[in-house]
Amino acid sequence: MSALPTSGREWHLVSRPNGWPAPEDFALREAPVAAPGEGRVLVRNLYFSVDPYMRGRMNDVKSYVPPFQLDQPMEGGAVGEVVASNAEGFAVGDHVLHGLGWREYAEVEAKRAAKVDASLAPLTAYLGVLGMTGLTAYAGLFETASFKEGDAVFVSGAAGAVGSQVGQMARLKGASRVIGSAGSDEKVKLLVEEYGFDAAFNYKNGPVAQQLKAAAPDGIDVYFDNVGGEHLEAAISSLNVHGRVTICGMIAQYNSTEPTPAPRNLALVIGKRLRLQGMLVGDHSALQPRFVEEVSGWLRSGALKYNETIVEGMENGVDAFLGLLRGDNTGKMIVSLTR
Repeated sequence: MSALPTSGREWHLVSRPNGWPAPEDFALREAPVAAPGEGRVLVRNLYFSVDPYMRGRMNDVKSYVPPFQLDQPMEGGAVGEVVASNAEGFAVGDHVLHGLGWREYAEVEAKRAAKVDASLAPLTAYLGVLGMTGLTAYAGLFETASFKEGDAVFVSGAAGAVGSQVGQMARLKGASRVIGSAGSDEKVKLLVEEYGFDAAFNYKNGPVAQQLKAAAPDGIDVYFDNVGGEHLEAAISSLNVHGRVTICGMIAQYNSTEPTPAPRNLALVIGKRLRLQGMLVGDHSALQPRFVEEVSGWLRSGALKYNETIVEGMENGVDAFLGLLRGDNTGKMIVSLTR
């Protein structure tokens, strides 16, 4: 067995961003690496995930997950290889999924690591389409929004990791119409040509409400919200009676320092008897077995497609995160430490 490393790099949050995060809010630091304690494994991370929810953890506010601590390594989904094990059931060479990303080496409690099989799917898929983002799409559409066959579905941020899966899952389950919004003409083309959306539009090309009405002249029954703000206002206008909204994310507001002006039409919720419900993927772990079985089947048959944007190099972790907030990614944004 080769000698264990004595140190590895990790990304620390060094100041809390006000509005848009800046590179100087973060520091890449060298930290000692120790052999794993009792019931723990040492993992060399191969890939880690950057996700929009991490922006909220940079604020010192009480939320559903504790804020990142200053001058400590940040956290997030990661997949890596066990390089030392002090836990039953885990051997050197096993691949595992865990929550201590943003670092080259992670000493992880074994019960917080899940073995993943690289022969069933690429390791990166366990951070995206077969991981938290895929389950978010699946649970948010089928459980939170109570999707049923024949529903017309609108998805914002539709070329992102969650949105692209929501639209395809709706189509595979018999939606009457699937509409997506994205931030570039290239992404709009991808939604229609690769993911099979019936219609899509670039929200930068004109008012969202106008473009949505043109794309969904008969209205929508389900809105999967990744963006908030103007998109949510437009969806409320287009929703049919008894429409349902899954509020998964509001990326348009994550870096705002002023209150958002929209939606201004919440009174429509009453007459239309709309249901707006927030969702957190952690509430839906009971769906995991069904989700993996159904989605892996769709992946194997080629019915469900996914994209990943891979940024190479530990030193580019923060750039990847800032790019995600700008919408530079198509599909899941992942940082690779394999080179």
